[in-house]
Amino acid sequence: MMKDAISYAAQLPCFDNPDQIEPLSGGITNVNLRVMDGDRRYVVRLGQDIPEHGVLRWNELALSRAAEAAKISPAVHYHAQGVLVLDFIEARTYTEELARDPANVPRIVELLKHTHHALNAHLTMPVLTFWPFQVNRTYATRLRADGSRHFSNLPRFMAALDQLEEATGPVTLVIGHNDLLAANILDDGDKLWLIDWEYGAFGNVWFDVGNMAAISDFDRQQETQLLEAYLGHPATEVDWRRFDAMRCAANLRETLWGMVSEQHLELDIDYQAYTAEQLAGFEKSYTDYLQRYRD
Repeated sequence: MMKDAISYAAQLPCFDNPDQIEPLSGGITNVNLRVMDGDRRYVVRLGQDIPEHGVLRWNELALSRAAEAAKISPAVHYHAQGVLVLDFIEARTYTEELARDPANVPRIVELLKHTHHALNAHLTMPVLTFWPFQVNRTYATRLRADGSRHFSNLPRFMAALDQLEEATGPVTLVIGHNDLLAANILDDGDKLWLIDWEYGAFGNVWFDVGNMAAISDFDRQQETQLLEAYLGHPATEVDWRRFDAMRCAANLRETLWGMVSEQHLELDIDYQAYTAEQLAGFEKSYTDYLQRYRD
């Protein structure tokens, strides 16, 4: 599969003399390659639509272009069906440890704020909406239809989801990234970049913040720094409940994503292990939520 991808990338019409084509690690829904063409380097992302995950490449392209215009993401060099070619950024890829570092949290928050308030001005076409509660319900519907091995857990998950959705309160609609893996943040030594817009869409402002904490496993002290840096003031009880509900919803989304991926994605990834890891994260965050907010 990788050999075929490298051969395909070498023949793309956007390149003059491509060489040094090599895989990039980190992708769990695409094949990602780094290509040297003359004295310039590019990232080639190969991946078709993934309807099971609501990934539509026209939407990814629209958000990638808007993020480029907002100086958040690298420039789009070329695109075609199933192909997106971007400028390569010489930068350090964040890890979960770097994302949790108190010195980095304010920089991440500024990046998120800029994303939430700048991208819509650069859109040239309508884009999708990402509502995590409906995303999770859609996953559950698909898992039932597929006869998933996780079928017995779904009623409990959906009951929790109803409770969490009610707790999030009124919606502040922004352009969100909605997939804040630490590896999607790059540091070039001067600024942070945000890459991979597969799930970018209009959505709830709280989701990106909760998603960041969930995926990088922030503890309570780190969550406090993250939340209050985003708010710009000490968090109220209402703020905390919304944040905690969204963190749980984000953990559940990652869990259900893994469950669906077990049956529908074919990359060389251990999706069952990913599911198990994310399910443990959801069980912990939801248990903490129930203990904090006993009505």
